[in-house]
Amino acid sequence: MWTHEESIEIDATPAQVWAVFADVPGWQRWNAGIERIQLHGPFATGTTFTMQPPGTDAFVSTLIAVDEQQAFTDETLIDETRVVVDHRIEALSPRRVRVTYATQITGPEAASIGPQVTGDFGDVLRALKRIAEEAG
Repeated sequence: MWTHEESIEIDATPAQVWAVFADVPGWQRWNAGIERIQLHGPFATGTTFTMQPPGTDAFVSTLIAVDEQQAFTDETLIDETRVVVDHRIEALSPRRVRVTYATQITGPEAASIGPQVTGDFGDVLRALKRIAEEAG
């Protein structure tokens, strides 16, 4: 198993961060690792989305848990390797949160896929912070 966790504190409410998360087509505004993305239904448990990073093939992920204003988890299967990313919002005060991306990867390609999946998480979290704070 390969794991990685990264967090950032944001001056925003859980609702403000959740609004950015729930706007899946808008992820392209703050995640440079997305060339195209399409949600196939509501932002809810069981819904799939198709995402294409720049210069690579698109893949399908499934929202396996969605807890409004608290967390969502997506799962991507790449051959025999399973990538699960948990996106958590923790309220620190009425107008400050900690957002954490926690990743678990299992399967034969976990060690090689892990750094590819999580390598830009710092940049993504900083961009999320900017977008969420501007919305506030």
